[in-house]
Amino acid sequence: MITSGVDIIEVARIERGLSRHGQRFLDRFFTPQEQAYCEGRITSLAGRFAVKEAVAKAIGTGIGDIRWVEVEVVCDGRRRPELVLHGQAQTLAAELGLTHWSISLSHTQTHAVGLAVAMSRDE
Repeated sequence: MITSGVDIIEVARIERGLSRHGQRFLDRFFTPQEQAYCEGRITSLAGRFAVKEAVAKAIGTGIGDIRWVEVEVVCDGRRRPELVLHGQAQTLAAELGLTHWSISLSHTQTHAVGLAVAMSRDE
């Protein structure tokens, strides 16, 4: 089985959330590792937000059944984004047999996009 999800977000949406709620906003949507990597760069945070939405779509649940911080975007030594699932997100993906993930994100100053493709071990 192959599933995918895609999402686009206006960077200003992340900027407004951060402006209104500060650290509480960051802690709700981003893991400590994501926060450290992005160093406050709103466009980078927006890209990760879009990937989280895309992953939830690929799992088929939407974000309501999982917590934002259960979907984590980390980077390897070459700054390539990689997906790490935790908690309920990891459980749901495992139940579907989704073991191989490829993610991508990109942004401009105004928009960010995230893409997630998952394959089951049968593929």
